Amino acid sequence: SEKTHTLDLIFIIDSSRSVRPHEFETMRKFMIDILNTLDIGPDATRVGVVQYSSQVHSEFSLKTHSKLEAMVKGINQIIPLAQGTMTGLAIKYAMNVAFSAEEGDRPKVPNVAVIVTDGRPQDRVAEVAAEAREKGIEIYAVGVARADMTSLRAMASPPFEDHVFLVESFDLIHQFGLQFQDKLCAIDLLIDYCSFGNHSCDHECVSVLNGYHCRCNEGYRLLEDGKTCQHMDLCNTVEHGCEHQCVSTPGSYYCICPEGQLLQEDGKSCGTCKSANIDLVLLIDGSKSVRPQNFELVKKFVNQVVDSLDVSAHGTRVGLVQYSSRVRTEFPLNMYHTADEIKAAVMKVEYMEKGTMTGLALKHMLENSFSEAEGARPLGRNIPRIGLVFTDGRSQDDITEWAKKAKEAGITMYAVGVGKAVEDELREIASEPVEKHFYYTTDFTAISTIAENLKLNVCPEESQGEIEVKDPCACESLVEFQQATMSTLEQFTQKHILFRSLHLNPGSHS
Repeated sequence: SEKTHTLDLIFIIDSSRSVRPHEFETMRKFMIDILNTLDIGPDATRVGVVQYSSQVHSEFSLKTHSKLEAMVKGINQIIPLAQGTMTGLAIKYAMNVAFSAEEGDRPKVPNVAVIVTDGRPQDRVAEVAAEAREKGIEIYAVGVARADMTSLRAMASPPFEDHVFLVESFDLIHQFGLQFQDKLCAIDLLIDYCSFGNHSCDHECVSVLNGYHCRCNEGYRLLEDGKTCQHMDLCNTVEHGCEHQCVSTPGSYYCICPEGQLLQEDGKSCGTCKSANIDLVLLIDGSKSVRPQNFELVKKFVNQVVDSLDVSAHGTRVGLVQYSSRVRTEFPLNMYHTADEIKAAVMKVEYMEKGTMTGLALKHMLENSFSEAEGARPLGRNIPRIGLVFTDGRSQDDITEWAKKAKEAGITMYAVGVGKAVEDELREIASEPVEKHFYYTTDFTAISTIAENLKLNVCPEESQGEIEVKDPCACESLVEFQQATMSTLEQFTQKHILFRSLHLNPGSHS
């Protein structure tokens, strides 16, 4: 055939593991045979080669080589990828990248893709191939040996008798190459019919061989007349799954919820944030001053807090650490997924009865308890991390460094002190605003006023100390947690003080 026509030609070559090495050699030969019949050059036909298996790899683009020799060398250097068969992905790559101006595609020069494959695709090809053809790419599908006719027809341009070829074996691909050259040479020079200006398309005109057709922007459909575009109300045409209400936008839609409810993570269902999630680690003081009977009360306090949370693997996770002279993880965040399991585990915790190393406990919490290995969810998911320290006395080590580091790491810290706890230490542990994050249980009135303040200040606008709360549910979960802690504390301190006055000798230490 004569070397006249100018094309932008991309070979899309399947190098999946089912293509045997000698078969891949015949594919190289097939490409080189075709190149030999073309008029190659920057102002004549340009050629690019893309190979694909589970991923797509561009060997050279339309603008890489201007000479036949360089292309042949490039083809001979291809190393097969030898994985799966993601044909749809390869067509998408050709459409969006290989046939782009940046990669050397020219306007008004026909775009031709030749796909050579030996198997059935592992992904969907029909939609993406249709999109590529819409964009004016002419697709030839060449199946070899084990290829599947249905997939080939799904990829190729019509008429199929000119664009779909099934070659029984790789050895016959050479003869096929000769026929194929005639097909390529028969491509007429593409006339840009759209440029005549008489197309009357509403949105976009696409020139094809011997004519043009109209295309609509996303979210619109082409009417029977082939020119007019009508806005699609997607809420009426798709299974949107919105629990409350669907709102159409051009090319898309979104769900909304009734006032006072929030859209959940799935983007469809509504909720009042009950399912708000937190990662909560409780640090409880097991020093000897607490006394065994009070330690039981502390465990009950922990369980009352747990009762107020929505505990599940995807909801709130709870971890427990006991500390005295040393630190012991009683259970990490990913150990239990129901409130009942957690409460049972809390009741089994054994009292350490030694010193009070609060600083060491904070270090352990930051370095271990809030690690992904122990079940804390990745920071990118914006799930609030909350640490609650429960202590009844002065720490025997320095807490300053680790309290600061914990807050800098984005952990919201609560400090609860009973009896001989030191207010300065509690304040140092607590997050900003301190008044809302530390409780000292000998003065009820303060507690009830804090509870009032809490209800007012539901969600700070900007940020909460070190933590920016981006998700209103995350914020709400903090508030729920605060309110639950408050009421639990009020009940607890009343019992605790009553308990101490009844059962402890005057003058004894807390």
